[in-house]
Amino acid sequence: MTLSLQEISDRLEIQELLTAYSHAVDRRRWDDLDDLFTPDAVIDYQATGSIKGSLADLKTHLLQVMPMMLSYQHLVGTSALTLSGDRAEGRSICFNPMVIDSGEGNPPRVFFCGLWYRDRFIRQADGWRFAHRVQELSYFYDFPGGSPAGASAFGFPA
Repeated sequence: MTLSLQEISDRLEIQELLTAYSHAVDRRRWDDLDDLFTPDAVIDYQATGSIKGSLADLKTHLLQVMPMMLSYQHLVGTSALTLSGDRAEGRSICFNPMVIDSGEGNPPRVFFCGLWYRDRFIRQADGWRFAHRVQELSYFYDFPGGSPAGASAFGFPA
């Protein structure tokens, strides 16, 4: 496959966007997300027991849920991107180990989430942005409560 310089640039810029998202979340820098999404972006994380809504909805949710996490990482890779002018679509693997405070003097618990991000991107005057982001769940391993539906005791929606 031969790529034009524009296609190479677009792919690198989108990869940087994916990386910026992971770093913003993993550093708990919620306001950094404002520079990564379009103002009307739709975010759907229902497959992992989270919310569907706007960026403001996501940030509110993260502020409520993430403090119980002692640590976590978003390892995103093997992105498949399809470019079409100022629009693009992508599917990326995410491996997300998380350490949760088990409370009541219990040792912290480590669990794992494997998912894909399905994204739609739009190029704006200041660069590529997420316009639509959906999580597809592949698996949870050792999730508190057994599944997202059983995790309301840990602050996750039922």
